[in-house]
Amino acid sequence: MKKIGFIGLGIMGKPMSKNLLKAGYELVVLDRNQSSVDEIVALGAKSAATPKEVAEQVEAVITMLPNSPHVKEVVLGENGVIEGAKEGLVVIDMSSIAPLVSREICEELAKKGVKMIDAPVSGGEPKAIDGTMSVMVGGDKEVFDACYDIMDAMAGSVVYTGEIGAGNITKLANQTIVALNIAAMSEAYVLATKAGVDPELVYQAIRGGLAGSTVLDAKSNMVMDRNFKPGFRIDLHIKDLGNVLETAHGVGAPLPLTAAVMEMMQAIKLDGCGVEDHSALVKYYEKIANTQVVRHEK
Repeated sequence: MKKIGFIGLGIMGKPMSKNLLKAGYELVVLDRNQSSVDEIVALGAKSAATPKEVAEQVEAVITMLPNSPHVKEVVLGENGVIEGAKEGLVVIDMSSIAPLVSREICEELAKKGVKMIDAPVSGGEPKAIDGTMSVMVGGDKEVFDACYDIMDAMAGSVVYTGEIGAGNITKLANQTIVALNIAAMSEAYVLATKAGVDPELVYQAIRGGLAGSTVLDAKSNMVMDRNFKPGFRIDLHIKDLGNVLETAHGVGAPLPLTAAVMEMMQAIKLDGCGVEDHSALVKYYEKIANTQVVRHEK
């Protein structure tokens, strides 16, 4: 498969599409933001006016959209992918959506002979740019194998996790761990700051030990530099945690820590931080402790 449709050129989708072009794939792109479309077209892609038009021209369609309703609309709605799809087309949904919605969309596509895998990603904008994201994939194993090279062109890790919906279950587990890591990091740095210890030195001391993590390395400097430019917005993490908690309730898995972090994120969203990076969760702790996490002046 060399002709790929790409719908959704946001913070993640735009660099992902660029990596596909670098790998030699032919792209047909669509996004509501015309400047993003123009940027990718300038690199060699074609554009289309509707998801239906995208599907008519390609062998596989990648969707990279905010949430479940957007994916349903683009794939199954009026002038959607399903209307332009030929038998054998593959939909690779790389959005992070509710697992049950992935299964619902897959069942509708199957009626027209269209295959689907759910393949959400992790790593944020930096890893989307350098092509080292982690991709977790659910669906038919043969379809996964056929699409592996496409996903590998955008990622450092592509792992098959089970039947359709398993990719998004895995992503929900990932988002739970990331959220709790950011909360733990925030608590620790606020503790250090209130006790008069430079959080930068705390970070350097602990990063190589058991408390070290990818989250710690990615978010510590952002917090201490007060740089909350979004790699992954609070609003989107709230969306993901909503899907986490809904799924958890459905399968009977109480998640008290996740529920607590969800409420913290809701609180700072009310303070106007919803469009900031999820590392801005530290502001919740800073507010209740009446402090700010910054490096000490040398």
